[in-house]
Amino acid sequence: MFAPGAGRPLLVAAVLLVLGAAATALHGPPFSVPLLVLLVLGAGFWGFFAGFFRDPERPVGHGIVSAADGKVRAVTVEGDRTRISVFMNVTDVHVNRMPLDGTFARIDSGGTGYRPAYRADADRNVARTYQLTTAIGPVEIVQITGIVARRLVTFVTPGDSRPRGDRFGMIVLGSRVDVLLPTARITPTVRVGDRVWAGRSTIAETRA
Repeated sequence: MFAPGAGRPLLVAAVLLVLGAAATALHGPPFSVPLLVLLVLGAGFWGFFAGFFRDPERPVGHGIVSAADGKVRAVTVEGDRTRISVFMNVTDVHVNRMPLDGTFARIDSGGTGYRPAYRADADRNVARTYQLTTAIGPVEIVQITGIVARRLVTFVTPGDSRPRGDRFGMIVLGSRVDVLLPTARITPTVRVGDRVWAGRSTIAETRA
């Protein structure tokens, strides 16, 4: 299964692959180096985009689950909220999922620049913030761009309600996703360096 938006790049790569294969077959031995290069490029591009846009079905985890594939880069208490930040690299699945059941109250875009997403000052990068109304109170999900990953994709609109584990967007070429939870209502279950998977890995448990 592929993420929304995968059709065009996969089609272009497939056309290159077919053209390269057809031209190589028609040319016959001894094979032309440019034709072989075209064939290899077509296969390489298709393989890259197929891997990049993959969107596998997953069993939904319990508690509050990760919004992104990757490694936990920070678990910090910021006043009455706890931030759990996950860094995505280019080999991760790039589709982001709901950490818990919620309704999208607002979706805002802002920030400036494209600093490396693993740096602390990447908080000021171009980002998209999703404000959720949930059973444990207000929750925010922030998609943050990086030095390479600069395209934020949204699958939802304000007013939409989605269950835990459902897809709400993606970041093209990786980067970072932060989830901000009410500190008084949750207990984090991950530490910096832990590997997590969107929709499947529990990052926090709720408490009364």
